[in-house]
Order: sequence, then structure tokens, then C-alpha cells
Amino acid sequence: MDVYLVDGTYELFRHFFAVPASADVNGQEIGAVRGVLTSVLSLIMGGASYVGVATDHVVESFRNDLYPGYKTSEGVPEELLSQFPILEEALQAMGVMVWPMVYYEADDALASAAVKAARDERVRQVFICTPDKDLAQCVVGTRILQLDRRRNILRDEAGVAAKFGVNPQSIPDYLAVVGDSADGFPGVPGWGVKAAALTFSQYPHLEDIPKDWKEWHPSIRKARGLSESLFNAWNDALLFRTLATLRLDVPVFDSVDELRWKGPRPAFEEQCRRMNALNLLGRIDGGSMIREDQ
Repeated sequence: MDVYLVDGTYELFRHFFAVPASADVNGQEIGAVRGVLTSVLSLIMGGASYVGVATDHVVESFRNDLYPGYKTSEGVPEELLSQFPILEEALQAMGVMVWPMVYYEADDALASAAVKAARDERVRQVFICTPDKDLAQCVVGTRILQLDRRRNILRDEAGVAAKFGVNPQSIPDYLAVVGDSADGFPGVPGWGVKAAALTFSQYPHLEDIPKDWKEWHPSIRKARGLSESLFNAWNDALLFRTLATLRLDVPVFDSVDELRWKGPRPAFEEQCRRMNALNLLGRIDGGSMIREDQ
């Protein structure tokens, strides 16, 4: 079996800014929700039988307690934020496993689910469906892969190395020094993607980098300046790596069998009527495949 893990937060943001506004029968904006449901249903209709979706039920997480500059919901349109609970309820009604994150982030749930699914010998491959660079750290060989469905880009471990210049296990260290504007931490002054790629291709983790710049690999130019910058900001670098490291202990499922899609629940029809989206129901075997369980 193959397992597909979908970044619901990315999907909701993407559709919010890509599709026309649309309201349900109560006037609630649900354009992005309908877009995500269509996207997930297309994945299932394309043959994905084992599917899980992770969402950020709230944007803030435990990382905000670690670093005050970490991303928050400030500036995110309320019309977008209000669609998260609607999406979660609609996906559950559609029969899809959903992980709405509050303390953790959606990325943590995806990482935890990927690792857990890959432990099951029945699983052939795990596809993490998101372009988010954070999730590149979870890629393992050709077993756990990262799939950008919008651009149809599939990356295995060699693909991650080709994209970033470092192996997946070095991605948190790489992000620690180059920073991540989407997550709200700046990285280490003077470090860019080229310097980080050269450094972490030689030294997988921060602790592996010699403190004496004269001992650095010859391929790393301007080592003295980079060394001074890094070790002057050492504690920040370690903190940023912690922020960039995804958790693997999020409770997601007991068995991969829980991810198997068995069709929508009876509540899905009402969800579709409320969203003026009966076409979604019609795409599922002409609307006839409805589960008996509530």
C-alpha cells in the first residue's frame, strides 16, 4: 500500500488566494474549503486509498513559547482563519482522517505520521504532499517522499540533496543558519544558502563544525567570517534548529489501517448541500458510495 499525507494548511492557504470567493447557505466564506475538498477528492479518485490530512487548527504552537518572533496568526485574513474548522469537519464527513493541531503544528503531525507509516512493512511508499521545505527533513531514501502536487515534483533523498545541497537529516541545521521567513526566525547573519549547503554537505550538523575556522574544509570560502558569525550566535543557531526540527511523537494513529478511505459518511451530503457543492458528492460513484457508520 501507499500512504498519502496532505498538508491541509498549505492547501487551504493556496486555495484561499487562488480561487474566487464563495459563500455557503449561511453566508460563510467557504471557497478555499471547497477547493481543498476537490483537491483531496481528486487524490482519492486518482487511486490514493490511504490518506491523512493535517491542519493548523490554530496557527500558534509550542514554538511560540520558545521564540517570541515565531509565526502567529497576526495578519492572516479572518475569512481564511474561519475556514479551518469548516475544512476539518468537512474532511471528516468525507471519510478522511484529519489531525487538527493546537499544541503542535500540522508539519509535526505529517512528520509523525510519515515515520509511523513507514514502520509498517505493508507500506510501500509514503508521500508527504506539500512543497514546504521543512518536510524535506523527513524524506528517507525512496520510501518516504515529498510530493509537490501543484507542480508535479516528486523528491526522494537524492532529490532533496539536489535541491538544497544537503541530505534530509541536515535540513534543520541548514534552516537554522539561513533562517525561515515563513516561520519567523532570521537565521545567522552572513549565512546564505550557498554557504549553508557547502558547510552541511561536509558537516551534517552544527556540532560537527570545527570551532577553528582553519580546520574547515577547503571548499568553504570565507570560513573565518562564517565561523565568527556562527559561534557568536551559537545559542540562537541551536534555538533556530529546535524550531526547524519537526516532532515525531504526535499522536496520529494506532494503525495505518485507520487511514484507509472507505467512502464519505452520511453527514457529507448535508455538508455539500450547505456549501452548495453537491458536485463533490456526485463525483463519488455517482453519489452512491455512502458509509453506514456515523
